[in-house]
Amino acid sequence: MGWKIATGVAEIIRKAADFEDITRDEALLLMRLELQSNEVYALMATADRMSRQAFGGKGENHFHIGLNVAPCPMNCLFCSLTVKSGIFTESRVFGEDQILAWARQAEEQKADALNLMTTGNFAFQRLLQTGKMLKKNVSVPLVANTRDINHKEGEALLDAGFVGAYHAIRLGEGRDTPFDRNRRIATIKVFRDVGLQWMNCVEPVGPEHSHEEIVELMFLAREHGATYSGVMRRINFPGSPMEKYGMISERELARQVAVSRLVMGKVPRAHCTHEPNTASLMAGANLLFPEVGSSPRDGHADTAKGRGQSLVQCRQMLREMEWEPGLPSNCFL
Repeated sequence: MGWKIATGVAEIIRKAADFEDITRDEALLLMRLELQSNEVYALMATADRMSRQAFGGKGENHFHIGLNVAPCPMNCLFCSLTVKSGIFTESRVFGEDQILAWARQAEEQKADALNLMTTGNFAFQRLLQTGKMLKKNVSVPLVANTRDINHKEGEALLDAGFVGAYHAIRLGEGRDTPFDRNRRIATIKVFRDVGLQWMNCVEPVGPEHSHEEIVELMFLAREHGATYSGVMRRINFPGSPMEKYGMISERELARQVAVSRLVMGKVPRAHCTHEPNTASLMAGANLLFPEVGSSPRDGHADTAKGRGQSLVQCRQMLREMEWEPGLPSNCFL
């Protein structure tokens, strides 16, 4: 059996391998390829080579700490931390001692960043206080994952010790969430204006999302200069209203991670996948998210006791795929 690939796909791959920008139409062609085709394996191999070359073999671990559990009134359909999901009926904020213990554990195990996530109704001042506390006690870079903000709030994040912010325009924004897409893009511009790095992922991908809307968000990440992007698949928690759609496979996730890597070209300092999986680490991803505290994909208040992967597990996963987590991060130069 030969391993020839279609001429059109070969040209896209050749161009991307030289870190030239591919077009939306070219990305859509790659998204529509038969998953078990030679072309998809060539796509993933190219994305893998691009990342290993650009990131110097570095495997990144950005440690997620979910600061609070709450029945959030924003009611995003894919999230377990909502009033409508009925999983969490009381609000709980993890104490400073617990958060600091997690952060010190992350520092000891050489995490590359602390990603502090809050629900949409979490007090912004409380997030700032937590950032200031951690800045005094650990040396790991701080990344905020919170609601839309204005310039004054962006400057406050910087003053509190944050160096970046994770923010995504979610698939189904305004339909599966109550949030305005343009307001979220405005927040991304705030990050740039005040000097915060913008971290991103195309998420949460499900089988119901069209290739066009997925690719659109890949290009948004490139055009706005995300420090990292990548792809996260939707995980359906028990009783989720999205269960009727099912979930994409890790194999399909790896293909989308590869397409995203080709789209990002020379822009990123890392490329992510979530939840941690080995297939994507052969398809252009080099960044994983170990998790503790709350998670929108879990029914446990502390996802370390549920779906969350530990730093030890993620470091081992990276090494098994010949990424080196011990090297310095490329994200915070």
